[in-house]
Amino acid sequence: MIQETLKKLGFSDKEADIYLSILKNGKIIPTDLAHITKINRSTVYSIISELKKKGVIGEDLSSPIKYVVARPPEDLENIIKKEEGKINKKKAIIANAIQELKNISSNTKYSVPKVRFIAEEELENFLYKQTPIWDKSVIENKTKWLGYQDHAFIEHYKKWIDWYWSRAPKKIDLRLLSNKSEIEKVMEKQKITGRNIKIFKKNIPFTATYWVCGDYIVMIMTNERPHYAIEIRNTELAKNQREIFNALWNVS
Repeated sequence: MIQETLKKLGFSDKEADIYLSILKNGKIIPTDLAHITKINRSTVYSIISELKKKGVIGEDLSSPIKYVVARPPEDLENIIKKEEGKINKKKAIIANAIQELKNISSNTKYSVPKVRFIAEEELENFLYKQTPIWDKSVIENKTKWLGYQDHAFIEHYKKWIDWYWSRAPKKIDLRLLSNKSEIEKVMEKQKITGRNIKIFKKNIPFTATYWVCGDYIVMIMTNERPHYAIEIRNTELAKNQREIFNALWNVS
């Protein structure tokens, strides 16, 4: 039983055998240890060295003969203290590494896009929660809210759309391409300031909604179940998509 406990503390089978033999004998010479444990003498010397490092045995320096002695069992706590010391050193190294990596990433033009997937059961709450973030990004970038819109999005999330325009910042200029639909005719009658919709000349049957909001790209699928959304945060990707939609808007 005690051997299993020692193994959990990082002792090998042979280390446990030798340590327990030293503990039982009080003090003992390495040769006798090899005889008792049936372990090769050179291996015994090697294990004694490891047990000294663990802080659980020592040497009796009062005798001309080299005896090894077991330290009090309470000294097993030295193992934990040494591990804690190693962990603290690693923590310090990791902290320095994180800072250095941050410095490197802040000096490069390349950044890894942050991508989120939102399932249908979370989608409506996600829209309410992210709206202020998208608005802020649009305003800070001094851009317009661009993209295209599937009429199914309005049919399923008109409550959110009405809420959005009831509190949208005056600086928001939304310009979306869309396809012909009855629901869009209803929205047009509301005459919402800041909400600009163009029916694409070729009347492409959009089956998804795609927004570029500042540094964010948001894709929403509501044409079929289950609904879902994908949000990508990346300055360069958003910038390129914004150029495309600006061009499409101008020729529509």
